Amino acid sequence: MRKSRWVALGTALCAAATIGVAVPYVAVAAPASCSYTPSAYRPAVTYGDTGRAVRQAQCLSNVWGGQPAKLVLNGVFDSVMLRKIQWIQGCHGLPPSGVIEGRTWQVLYHPALDCYDPYPTT
Repeated sequence: MRKSRWVALGTALCAAATIGVAVPYVAVAAPASCSYTPSAYRPAVTYGDTGRAVRQAQCLSNVWGGQPAKLVLNGVFDSVMLRKIQWIQGCHGLPPSGVIEGRTWQVLYHPALDCYDPYPTT
């Protein structure tokens, strides 16, 4: 009986999204290795910022490919992280602002399987 409830919920959410009904955001757990902040804590983070939210974004962005494949988890939003965030945003059709907020947090927690945008080399 429990499985059928999940199927019904999934069907309802898909149908709502298809017809354009707003679906409430549900916070999900971050990957086990990314536990610097709760997954519901998603402040705006930008170049030059420091702290736990930056470290969380660095950890989540390491799930992605690109160069560098792994950012140093130092909690400093530097130029290397800026390029990687802009690349991730472009992979999802978001404006490559480099600012981590709303939709960018969402894609960090739910990375695309593939990105066909070349990673910036400079």
